[in-house]
Amino acid sequence: MSNIRRAFENGKAFIPFITCGDPDLETTMAAVKEMAENGADMIELGIPFSDPTAEGPVIQSANVRALSGGVRTDQIFAMVKTLRQDLTIPLVFMTYANVVFSYGAEKFIAACREIGIDGLILPDIPYEEKEEFLPVCRKYGVSLISMIAPTSKDRISMIAKEAEGFLYIVSSLGVTGTRTEITTDLASIVRVVRENTTVPCAVGFGISTPEQARKMADLSDGVIVGSAIVKLLEQYGTDAPQRIGEYVKTMKQAVRE
Repeated sequence: MSNIRRAFENGKAFIPFITCGDPDLETTMAAVKEMAENGADMIELGIPFSDPTAEGPVIQSANVRALSGGVRTDQIFAMVKTLRQDLTIPLVFMTYANVVFSYGAEKFIAACREIGIDGLILPDIPYEEKEEFLPVCRKYGVSLISMIAPTSKDRISMIAKEAEGFLYIVSSLGVTGTRTEITTDLASIVRVVRENTTVPCAVGFGISTPEQARKMADLSDGVIVGSAIVKLLEQYGTDAPQRIGEYVKTMKQAVRE
């Protein structure tokens, strides 16, 4: 069984996201440990990029802060290696194709395997272009996570059939960010996914409250939250980890109910 699959073994999964290096890597490490201790089933680690096209203003600003602080991919790899001395839950990287290309795709994915990264999410790589990365990911046992958006429509079944790790279902059109309500017909998307794969699916984009998390968990196998956590980092900086832990605990309880 893949490590990612284990995240979905104990009921609905709660999957928080954090931008590495915002405001510094010591704070990132502390926040990741707090999230793991407070019920996170898997954690998405964002490698900052100068033009994060899928992100709204909150996570874009986090990318700017991290890059302004001088964080580099090698430093993030070293941080994960240190975290892995204590942490067993699945960890996945979320970043952009340019980050992987500039590092060298094989070198990057081989490093993921070496430090204990279980999956890779590249939101700017459409399903039709995933072959650029898929063979290398399979070579090193790193799941290339596919995304399904409300615009995927007749491609949903095709994407689902070839999914690895878990499927990331985008709840709303547009970029990441908290939303007051989510109006996409996610039930019909999940139905098509379930007809075509046994790979778990989790919903992300726009989820920030326990009520939203509970609603999304009722539809899917898990819930992904990013902007609400990054906002805490923006607000509290190096004092954010404990608050993030408390937030994760509340959200995990919500998806459990």
